[in-house]
Amino acid sequence: TLLLAMAASPPPSRFGPPLLPLLLLLVVGYFTVSASAAGELSQVVGRGTESDGPYFEPFNVSYDHRAVRIGGQRRMLVSAGVHYPRATPEMWPSIIAKCKEGGADVIETYVFWNGHEPAKGQYYFEDRFDLVRFVKLVAAEGLFFFLRIGPYACAEWNFGGFPVWLRDIPGIEFRTDNEPYKAEMETFVTKIVDMMKAEKLYSWQGGPIILQQIENEYGNIQSKYGQAGKRYMQWAAQMALGLDTGIPWVMCRQTDAPEQILDTCNAFYCDGFEPNSYNKPKIWTEDWDGWYADWGGPLPHRPAEDSAFAVARFYQRGGSFQNYYMYFGGTNFARTAGGPLQITSYDYDAPVNEYGFLRQPKWGHLKDLHTAIKLCEPALIAVDGSPQYVKLGSMQEAHVYSNGKVQTNRSMTGNGLICSAFLANIDEHKYASVWIFGKSYNLPPWSVSILPDCENVAFNTARVGAQTSIFTFESGSPSHSSRHKPSLLLPGVHGSYFSGTWWTSKEIFGTWGGESFATQGILEHLNVTKDTSDYLWYTTSVNISDEDVRFWSSKGDLPALKIDQIRDVARVFVNGELAGSQVGHWVSLKQPVQFVQGLNKLTLLSEIVGLQNYGAFLEKDGAGFRGQVKLTGLPNGDIDLTHSVWTYQVGLKGEFSMIYAPEKQACAEWSGMQIDDILSPFTWYKTMFDAPKGTDPVAIYLGSMGKGQAWVNGNLIGRYWSLVAPESGCPTSCNYPGAYSESKCQSNCGMPTQSWYHIPREWLQESDNLLVLFEETGGDPSKISLEVQYTKTICSRISESYYPPLSAWSRLTSGRVLVDTIAPELRLRCDDGHLITKITFASYGTPSGGCQNFSEGKCHASSTLALVSEACVGNNECAISVSNDVFGDPCRRVVKDLAVEAECSPSSATKEPRAEM
Repeated sequence: TLLLAMAASPPPSRFGPPLLPLLLLLVVGYFTVSASAAGELSQVVGRGTESDGPYFEPFNVSYDHRAVRIGGQRRMLVSAGVHYPRATPEMWPSIIAKCKEGGADVIETYVFWNGHEPAKGQYYFEDRFDLVRFVKLVAAEGLFFFLRIGPYACAEWNFGGFPVWLRDIPGIEFRTDNEPYKAEMETFVTKIVDMMKAEKLYSWQGGPIILQQIENEYGNIQSKYGQAGKRYMQWAAQMALGLDTGIPWVMCRQTDAPEQILDTCNAFYCDGFEPNSYNKPKIWTEDWDGWYADWGGPLPHRPAEDSAFAVARFYQRGGSFQNYYMYFGGTNFARTAGGPLQITSYDYDAPVNEYGFLRQPKWGHLKDLHTAIKLCEPALIAVDGSPQYVKLGSMQEAHVYSNGKVQTNRSMTGNGLICSAFLANIDEHKYASVWIFGKSYNLPPWSVSILPDCENVAFNTARVGAQTSIFTFESGSPSHSSRHKPSLLLPGVHGSYFSGTWWTSKEIFGTWGGESFATQGILEHLNVTKDTSDYLWYTTSVNISDEDVRFWSSKGDLPALKIDQIRDVARVFVNGELAGSQVGHWVSLKQPVQFVQGLNKLTLLSEIVGLQNYGAFLEKDGAGFRGQVKLTGLPNGDIDLTHSVWTYQVGLKGEFSMIYAPEKQACAEWSGMQIDDILSPFTWYKTMFDAPKGTDPVAIYLGSMGKGQAWVNGNLIGRYWSLVAPESGCPTSCNYPGAYSESKCQSNCGMPTQSWYHIPREWLQESDNLLVLFEETGGDPSKISLEVQYTKTICSRISESYYPPLSAWSRLTSGRVLVDTIAPELRLRCDDGHLITKITFASYGTPSGGCQNFSEGKCHASSTLALVSEACVGNNECAISVSNDVFGDPCRRVVKDLAVEAECSPSSATKEPRAEM
């Protein structure tokens, strides 16, 4: 706990100022702030305990024009988007807990149809797809649940969540007034609803589910279907209502949603959104706090300041329920990544990163925002109509929420009203000084100040008080090795030992057996593969005459293979040799080819890198090749190969032999890797490795490889591809003011889009782990490394003019004026299981620079390092009061900052934390 008072003065300190200031230093941890919310429900089971429920006393969910009502009480709700299949079940409790600690009231997820019904009528709800277990874990934490059944998800998920078998139903058209589609959709939605009822997970059963969604962003494409689209939307709404779930249904981005359905907003900003009826509250189902990445593209980032600004403006202008898309993004394991060309990581620049760590300062800054909003909740729910609006300047405004009329030109002290205010400056460039409540407030550009008591500022969206965390990939010591002793420390491995031996097996080009077949014409990729593999081989024969060869020799030219359109990757082989490749989404291919006289074998490889997940008519998008396939540049004219006889082979021999599985190692002819095997295309590689010690998440570096897939102990991590982003498009710094778009604040230009890939700890054993790679284009496995990820460097810089800690507000039982007498705090925190082992910089005065680049200024309190070290080293977290009372005053009449940088290490690497100072 934070020690705010001490009975007697401690003895003087050799560090300079007396140790009395240390009464304001946190020894073990700092307060977890949780403002009490109106209408909080009583929980039946202990928090954090997984059980069969009930989890709450049964309660009704309704809504009015102002807010969702929980048990009859209006609530201002913050929701955290978490997709259960993008993490392992073992990760779920920690992720949910971080959402709750960050201020979330609700967890939101899509339901993924193709994960739950991989074959028609055959359902799967195990492992990462155990939806019921996930909902119960959320309930056990005392959180509500928003279930977005869809069943179309988009979500950058393969085929938007649709099972591929759906497109094979005769006469089917997706997402329109089509009986075959509606029948399948209703069957699946009913299946999910009945499952939730059977498990007693709806609110009126004592469960956590308070909202659910039918369809998804259909309004974006409805016009493509004409009147049939309108009829389908109305049918979907009535079908959902007919399931008698007893809680509200949502349709996002559906401006013509029926009266009984809540229409909601998905966007980077939703403060200007208004529902289509006065009777509905203002709900933001997808607050895009980041963005996804494509292979060969840069990595998008959304600044914490702008994300906070968007959320604060939403509640300022009447919003009541907001959901972060995403709060945790996770990983597109196996072949679940959407298309076209979306990467395996779904980190999304979310507040909780792909590996489950807090992304700071975003997580902390948004946590502070949520606390400030919760402090305003009594006033926000008290206003039945519109808040009082005050124009403060040309681009400045205030919204005042109160249970009575507020005289905004005078102080609120002692008037007895419940009152909260939001002051906004929407100018992108200039600070603004505004006058309200009898005093002046300074507003940074593009920011909102939140005044829970209409007097004191608790939070400003542009002033970040949270720490910055720097993630690192670092070798952990390998676990005790069993039968294979490390015989070789591979280059680039940096201490994470593989077995020292790599084995290889060559993949066959084209037809390898199995269920290959020959037919006339070019078949559509998915009609053949049913999405059982990314790969489909097309092979035909081309007879070349002596005349053809002489013609090309005389011209010094080669014939070319032309295909009107390909997606996502096409490769051309002539007589078993790779001639060339093309990458793109329905782009043309023109590839020079070298034939010999006589019969030549022409093989085409079509590769999917995620099925299209967004847009109208998804069932018609397909994959493979479109249009004509022909040879050009022949003496007697082009040869149309479109209607030739082609032999088809689905997938790879190694893939269907499952040579990536530990129990199938005898199915492949492995041989020791030779120098010639490095950079060899269409090669399988395998090695054994030991797991790093500890519990930190594990990642594998595959930046030395080309393109392919990776398995660990038979589990498909996902696709990998070292496709490099363009050199341009990434600013050296990102200025938060101004409207955000996904291209505004990008990084990683000139680098591979993804080089590190998550291996869940749950997939590893202490030793003898099997790593198998299928490499398409050629790579160097000797440079692969296995590392652990954790936050190594943490830092923060807080001014003595910053706001008091938000915990001070929740401690006050009466009076508002006391809050501004409490000094601000600098807070530091390592990952769970890690301790602060070293303070690498500390200065109270006028330090300059930023994280990893701090330096002392002319004004500096010499005791800073010793005091901060004493308070923080050996602890997981600490908080330090930023005031002269702690450090003395090194320069009078100067506003001073406290800047601190620290290193974190696994708890075993440091001394035991002290019970007291």
